Amino acid sequence: MIDPIRLNANTDCLIIFVKNPEKGKVKTRLARTIGPEAALAVYHKLLDLTHQESKSLPISKQVHYSSFIDEADQWRAPTYQSFLQQGNDLGEKMWNGFSNAFKQYQKVVLIGSDCPKISTAILEEAFSLLDNFDAVIGPALDGGYYLIGLNQSIPALFQNKSWSTPHLLQETIDTLKAGSFNYRLLAPLPDIDYEEDWIKYGW
Repeated sequence: MIDPIRLNANTDCLIIFVKNPEKGKVKTRLARTIGPEAALAVYHKLLDLTHQESKSLPISKQVHYSSFIDEADQWRAPTYQSFLQQGNDLGEKMWNGFSNAFKQYQKVVLIGSDCPKISTAILEEAFSLLDNFDAVIGPALDGGYYLIGLNQSIPALFQNKSWSTPHLLQETIDTLKAGSFNYRLLAPLPDIDYEEDWIKYGW
């Protein structure tokens, strides 16, 4: 079991990337078969799960919104700090989140909000591994990743990547190997993109 004493709000930061939950703008691939109302309901459940599994961590936590900062949702201060994602593509947005966090923190972990199996224990494990590894990655079953954590700046991880494709994980590992960074993989987990994902891994 991971010792929670290793987690420190002064040195450890969790970044959560979320999309503002608006009908027709979230889980669009899922919405093609179950409809936008049902897809929005699924995304609300995923947001609630991510909140539930992250809220007890004794670390600094940031929520980075896609469109606007919602002052009336579950991600409230002082437990969570609120930011807007900044950048032209996902890689630039993620890197901006990391680079800003590294101005204050030593270990930074970033997750999305569409993994139905994310857990407090997995997040604790990620931070603990960063004591001994430069990077930690949570592979997604579709070839991407649901989590990436770093204890130093590695901007190349967010440049020239095939975002939202089955090649992302391997491209990321190749970049780490090319830079002689040591890394550790977490247990593979699913995310929810299509109806079959929801049927297999949902509640």
